[in-house]
Amino acid sequence: MSEQRQIRLTVNGEVRTGRVEPRKLLVDFLREDLGLTGTHVGCEHGICGACTVLVNGEAARSCLMLAVQADGAELLTVEGLAREGRLHPLQEAFWEHHGLQCGFCTPGMMMAAKALLDANPDPTEDEVRWALSGNLCRCTGYQNIVKSVLWAAEKLRSSG
Repeated sequence: MSEQRQIRLTVNGEVRTGRVEPRKLLVDFLREDLGLTGTHVGCEHGICGACTVLVNGEAARSCLMLAVQADGAELLTVEGLAREGRLHPLQEAFWEHHGLQCGFCTPGMMMAAKALLDANPDPTEDEVRWALSGNLCRCTGYQNIVKSVLWAAEKLRSSG
């Protein structure tokens, strides 16, 4: 058995620690050690985007990142979007504007969209499409996903 390393990171605003083997993927640490199963394991090659989380505010594929690489980082997963029992505007938008069907890609889509809206609160449709181009969906055809992100952007801007 490989030697384990102690890591400490902030996940969804809460300091979390764990002992991990150096080869353990961040997605596996989130799901298995922390019980945050909203981050999905899709292709395991960084292609589909289902495992997207924010690491220090940047969208990252957690299937390509080792947990030890996140030591000291601040992470946001889909579970951290809702606050005080209220859905984040992205979650509300995906619900209200049918931005999901099977829901498998949805957490990664939302996290990629969050990174976009944090950097650009007033994106064009083309900018939304570009920002989500690394996230694959087999069900929706993307139109309602894009509509959802644009609606969430408008709601976030209007709420100040």
